[in-house]
Amino acid sequence: MDITAAVARGAQAPLSLEALTLEEPRANEVLVRIVATGVCHTDLVTKSVFPAELPIVLGHEGSGIVEQVGSEVTDVQPGDHVLLTYSSCGTCRQCTTGAPCYCENFIILNTSGGRSDFTSPLSVNGERVMGAFFGQSSFATHALVLRTSVVVVDDEVDLVACAPFGCGVQTGAGAVANVMRPAPHESIAIFGVGGVGMSALLAARALGVENIVAIDLSSERLTLAKELGATTLIDGAAEDVVAQVHAATGGGATFALDTTAANPVIANALLALAPRGTLVVVGLGEASMDFEIGHLTGNGKAVRGCIEGGADPQQFIPQLIEWHRAGKFPIERISRHYPFAEVNTAMHDAETGVTIKPILVLPGA
Repeated sequence: MDITAAVARGAQAPLSLEALTLEEPRANEVLVRIVATGVCHTDLVTKSVFPAELPIVLGHEGSGIVEQVGSEVTDVQPGDHVLLTYSSCGTCRQCTTGAPCYCENFIILNTSGGRSDFTSPLSVNGERVMGAFFGQSSFATHALVLRTSVVVVDDEVDLVACAPFGCGVQTGAGAVANVMRPAPHESIAIFGVGGVGMSALLAARALGVENIVAIDLSSERLTLAKELGATTLIDGAAEDVVAQVHAATGGGATFALDTTAANPVIANALLALAPRGTLVVVGLGEASMDFEIGHLTGNGKAVRGCIEGGADPQQFIPQLIEWHRAGKFPIERISRHYPFAEVNTAMHDAETGVTIKPILVLPGA
């Protein structure tokens, strides 16, 4: 079928809206008409590394309405309203034990630019266009996704507002709700309150955490973090960030979240912990971390990684929706809507921090 998609053709070129051909669904795939899709930091990173000779359709925070299902898909029907998330195989040890975010085939399914057999469902005039990005390539009017990427939601769910729940929001909120699991009396220091960090903040508030420290270089973001429930604000450029966290938390935070992937920030986050505290790292950036092992052995601290919020989307996205419905997760406070034709503006605003969470709204939404 013919669709319109925003195609990335190299790091320097803007995305171009092009008419592409999308294959018919295979047996285990679902065809979704995209209503909206968030713009995530991972889209920016991927655009910067894919060369011009490998055109790709990005986007992986889609929402929409099912139009067609493959012959093996029996629990999703045309007309279903859905949120889209990362892809998982459903059969490996991680998937079958409730941890699809750690799917053993995650890299192939989500970042190879194609399906598990390395074919792409997208082309233009016979030229292959890389697709199936994070199981979606949702910067398009339609996306072809595996059943594992589909979360069916009630028809009354706001598909525009909730579109980002499938990746960036899930990553930040899940790091708190699924990995840290803080009690109300414990404390969290969030290093970087962009889309992922703000989502972590909202989840902490939804869970009733009473002491939340927000650290960022942007005074505007810190102001918003205060409005959304942060109890202490710290300028990330200050020389005494660690001391300020210790003062605000009575000797160190129970948990810290790093969204920056910058070694100096990670070092501060580790030092900001109380004894036996846990640092969760989710940022994409530095290839390695530098810290003294004594900070772990001497104080019982832990550092752990986390992808996609440690979430099973079939369980966690409904939780996010319920929080949103109850007014506990006001995603609208950190998002801004853009017409699909303004995809490059949305990408620019995400990269420069003008907008915390841009959401592209497709025609007919």
